[in-house]
Amino acid sequence: MSPSVPPSQNTPPRFGFSRGLRLLDGKSFQSVFDQPDWRLGQQCFLLLARETEQPFPRLGLVIAKRRIRHAVDRGAVKRRIREQFRLRQHELAGLDIVVLMRGPLPAEKENWTPLLARLFDKLLAKRRQD
Repeated sequence: MSPSVPPSQNTPPRFGFSRGLRLLDGKSFQSVFDQPDWRLGQQCFLLLARETEQPFPRLGLVIAKRRIRHAVDRGAVKRRIREQFRLRQHELAGLDIVVLMRGPLPAEKENWTPLLARLFDKLLAKRRQD
């Protein structure tokens, strides 16, 4: 099933994270970097979003080894970002989103998820305003 097919009224919405929901090539990333419609930041994350004509959202991650040294921690951050995106994907329809690491992460891993949740909530609030 392609991500552009809306679920029928009898079936529950799908919350998967398929290949179609990812920014895969440099051209897609560059379009978001060049002309973001929304730019939201926190102490350690920067979120860039751009409105598109597609009926589904796409996510791109830029997590540098320089910002997070250990592969385990980089993987954990990516999983948490994807999880927040996945849970909100129906509200984020029509957006290309890139999440970048801006600074060091808080030492307590339990704080990462609420930071990301607030960032995605801010994006949704700004989108409703415009």
